[in-house]
Amino acid sequence: MSDRATLHVFDQAEKEIMKLSRTDKGAVLEFMYKFRNNPDQPGLDLKTLHGDNRLMAARVKRDVRAILLHLGHSEYLLIGVEHRSSVYDDLDRYAYRVNRVTGGIEVMDLKSIDTRPVGVSIIGRHLPSGQLFGAYTDEQLIALGVAEPLLPHVRQLADEAQLLEMAEWAPQLTTDVLFALFDGDTYDYVHDRITQPVQAADQVDVDDLRAAVKRPASQVTTDDEALRFILGESFERWQIFLHPSQRRLVERRFNGAARVSGGPGTGKTIVALHRAVHLARQLPAGIDKPILLTTFNRNLAADLRTRLRALGGDEVLSRVDVVHVDRLADRIVSQYDPRAPKRKLDDIQVPQLWRKFLDTQIGASTWSPEFLAAEWEQVILGQAITSRAGYFSARRPHRGRALARADRDQVWDLSERFVRWLGAQGSWTWRQVAVRAAALAAGSPCQYQHVVVDEAQDLSAAHWRILRALVPAGPDDMFLTGDSHQRIYDNQVRLGSLGINIRGRSARLTLSYRTTRQILAAALEIIDGGAYDDLDGGSDDLAGYRSLLQGAKPVFLGAADWAEESGLIITQLADWGTPRDGSVAICVPTKKLATDVMTRLEAEDIPAVEIGPNGPDRGDGVHVGTMHRLKGLEYQKIIVAGVSDGLVPRQMINRYRDLDPKRYENERQRDRSLLFVAATRARDELAVFWHGTPSPFLGRQRV
Repeated sequence: MSDRATLHVFDQAEKEIMKLSRTDKGAVLEFMYKFRNNPDQPGLDLKTLHGDNRLMAARVKRDVRAILLHLGHSEYLLIGVEHRSSVYDDLDRYAYRVNRVTGGIEVMDLKSIDTRPVGVSIIGRHLPSGQLFGAYTDEQLIALGVAEPLLPHVRQLADEAQLLEMAEWAPQLTTDVLFALFDGDTYDYVHDRITQPVQAADQVDVDDLRAAVKRPASQVTTDDEALRFILGESFERWQIFLHPSQRRLVERRFNGAARVSGGPGTGKTIVALHRAVHLARQLPAGIDKPILLTTFNRNLAADLRTRLRALGGDEVLSRVDVVHVDRLADRIVSQYDPRAPKRKLDDIQVPQLWRKFLDTQIGASTWSPEFLAAEWEQVILGQAITSRAGYFSARRPHRGRALARADRDQVWDLSERFVRWLGAQGSWTWRQVAVRAAALAAGSPCQYQHVVVDEAQDLSAAHWRILRALVPAGPDDMFLTGDSHQRIYDNQVRLGSLGINIRGRSARLTLSYRTTRQILAAALEIIDGGAYDDLDGGSDDLAGYRSLLQGAKPVFLGAADWAEESGLIITQLADWGTPRDGSVAICVPTKKLATDVMTRLEAEDIPAVEIGPNGPDRGDGVHVGTMHRLKGLEYQKIIVAGVSDGLVPRQMINRYRDLDPKRYENERQRDRSLLFVAATRARDELAVFWHGTPSPFLGRQRV
């Protein structure tokens, strides 16, 4: 055996390490350094455990031992950390196999289910038929990827509670397959959607542990990654590990632009981050930033930058330009058009600006400021139209009300005058900045080799034109992640019409790693009833979206008025122990209600922390913000308050019900998506309150 060793760390061992005290974590950290340098040094006391010469134990400290699997030569897998007194007890509980489907190694703590050495098949042996999966043969379950040592246990499962209990320690593919079958999916569907994407591309040798541990299906880390995980306790496990199907998306070579969709908590953002890291590590050495990682707003971009550094280090960050898309547009305009207006106005102000323009410059008008604002933003700016003739021939999808040629002529005149009026004040809106940047970028050299986009559903057509111009079309040019069900801004596009073709290069993630089954069920009822696009003219849905996490049933309560509802918030916080460590958030539909909540919490001597445009002001306290502010954040427990009809959806959109039915439906769907986003920020517990009439989006959940 050589002096130096390669030490891999199994994901289950990572969980055990994170439960240790800070002192014991440090001891594990020191052990890993020592073991890698020389596993045979006397202080480590490396020895074989009885019954299997591959299973070994080594000394971490006086009362802590590391459980190791010898993969061959000088290569080991750390599979657990145990107290010394229990290391030699019940050793038959450990089972390890190379999965015949994925080729990845699977290690289980089974309490004496089946511990035959790797390579010995369970196929052909008689097993009792159970209640849940009696319709499937052993051969069928194994072909789907169910771990062979678990078959006796699977055959004994009688209900969902037992299945959920097994999910706590079973390999990921096994739980994915069994829950899909349990939820009613057909055998062929499970094979095509769950098993086939993670199936090994080459022949699997079930005796070759060293080859197995290197396959994507083996959820292990290298030494350096494991050490970084241990040191960075706040960096969540799901932010480090990729499911094998996700890793294939991250490492796959695409012939053009590709899109990954999925519901909340399915790991879209971490897939985008890993994709950026993967692309960066394929690049030749240099000092430039040939990769762009972008998203819709600045607080999400700041979060991406922090997580990218934690995942790939400063070396990767030095090759990736992380910037939110409006800042990118502003940078392009500043570079190529220094005479452009300096003052930028938030797009949310546009209807008020149109109202002021009509009142002060036009007088009486047959057009409402809301209609003109939407027509200008969604059609003229949305399609980057620069001429009257272009507007006359423009399609107006999602606008509802038809316009004759004379109508368009009037709207165009008003729009030109509105733009001049803004310009005379040295101002323009962020949408105008994006349109100008798209025109400037189209005539400039490409700046990036790859573009990675998170929260793709919220970008406008002008944003996509900028990105298309910044990267040459070709293999791996653009990688997009997002969920149309979480679109909270009025941006609806068809990527194909903008030169971004994702046909045949789309994938869906269906397993939530964040939200419990109970919260997920409530959230899916909120989103039910809407129609959602796939960014390319087709429809999108959350079919097969599921969670393996179990938790408390969400709370839904109503009150007579806002004062009484505020009392419900205080009571709920008390029921949760009024945690002040930043693990709880309260979100509401409006800024006024957020201010009211902050005031009430302070009156109750509960530290309240505002969620601003860059996220929470600090990490402790109870975080409070609007539903928009929770985008991209997550908390252990969340109260969504003010979910009343007239607030969710907004009362003001009723004016469009008869005047512009299409816009009415669009605005209503945006509010539904916003509530969906807010509810799915909760990891463990969710409470939803309202006063007066509850929101119609709550459906059967109202009491």
